[in-house]
Amino acid sequence: MKCGFIGLGVLGSKLCMNLLKAGVDLTVYDLDEKAILAAVESGATSSSSISDLCIGIDVLFTCLPSPAASAQVMEGDGGALLTLRSGSTWIEISTTGVEEIKRLATVANAKGIKTLECPATGGVHRAARGEMTLLVGGDEAVFESHRSLLEKMSGQIIYMGEIGNASLIKVITNLLCLVDLVASGEALMLAKRGGLDLGKCYQAITASSGNSREFEDWAPVILNGTFNTGFTTNLGLKDLGFVTDLGRSLNVPLKLAALVEQMFIESRAKYGGDAWTPHVIKMMEDATGEELRAPGFPDVIQPD
Repeated sequence: MKCGFIGLGVLGSKLCMNLLKAGVDLTVYDLDEKAILAAVESGATSSSSISDLCIGIDVLFTCLPSPAASAQVMEGDGGALLTLRSGSTWIEISTTGVEEIKRLATVANAKGIKTLECPATGGVHRAARGEMTLLVGGDEAVFESHRSLLEKMSGQIIYMGEIGNASLIKVITNLLCLVDLVASGEALMLAKRGGLDLGKCYQAITASSGNSREFEDWAPVILNGTFNTGFTTNLGLKDLGFVTDLGRSLNVPLKLAALVEQMFIESRAKYGGDAWTPHVIKMMEDATGEELRAPGFPDVIQPD
């Protein structure tokens, strides 16, 4: 089976490497030539364009930063849907809007191209270890025929049903993730102002009913001052935008989500959209003059 992979960013590069380690015949494309070179050094074949990559492949993976980027790659000039053969499969890993993935899947289907949405969740550091969870939406028979391929780049795989379902649950998980990040910062600041040792607080919280995967993974990068979650403020705001849009369309009042979104907007204005998401906690540090630091916490995000 010949596969193509478009989008070798922080997440995509890790998933691509997992496929290569598993021996998948993989051709890659990205706007970043350094990212392409790193994949080629690990066994991938490079392509000069999207259309060049799509010639003759059986499966196309895309892992892109926004719905607009996905639409451009699939439908733009020289886009993948113009070149992919009928009978091939497009697997969208990007986090995108529910209606947008439904729309693109319909366009692909009209050309005889099958679609699976497979947004990944669990944290970039888990992606490097092949431990990400894939949330899958699409025709169940198509999913089962590609299950063994998906297992080569991930840990747990959860089939959610029809197209759109996986994107919806991914947005929901990101809501919980980003709200928890803010709550973690507030909890640590209370501990700091209360005179507690933050290292011992981390031990206590992770052993308590207040623990979460989010706290376990992201509190250390606050405590060591790197803030490196591998996830930018712009990406966080993209996901929070999906959440608040869904709240309006489904008539669900999301007061907490709206408040967190405003905090991220403020963080972006202060530190820039490319700053890591815990900069929303740095705002609290700057406002109080207190740094949330503890010795002995290495960066949980392994460097590239």
